[in-house]
Amino acid sequence: MKLLHYQIQIDASAEKVWEALFTQDSNKRWPAALNENTYFEGNWEQGSTMRFLDQENNGMYNLVVKNSHGSELAMKHLGWILDGELSPQDWEDSTVTYILEPNENGTILHAKVNSLDEFVDFFNSKYPQNFEKVKMLSEKS
Repeated sequence: MKLLHYQIQIDASAEKVWEALFTQDSNKRWPAALNENTYFEGNWEQGSTMRFLDQENNGMYNLVVKNSHGSELAMKHLGWILDGELSPQDWEDSTVTYILEPNENGTILHAKVNSLDEFVDFFNSKYPQNFEKVKMLSEKS
């Protein structure tokens, strides 16, 4: 496991950044940096399961372990979704945490990804693009 850190300064309130990250309309745009046409199913409530799917009903699912609305959301990666069927994986402590830190210039968006070694290159190549899209969406609204 490797702990990865990403951050970006966004000229928008934490509430606007949160909305860009976790509402369906915005969410259908920014995850394309990770996987084209990705969308989510679920409600982001602590203890709930979120499904992240492509148009062919493939993707992954996570457990929301913490949701402090407007400031922090943490999820544990549980497994793949293949043709709509859950495929649990033993991904140890594979997690992602989003933290929104308000400052005088808007908000710093942080992500901490506890990644399996085989996914490090993927996350390092995708998260910067992902964050640029979140920045654009947050500053535009």
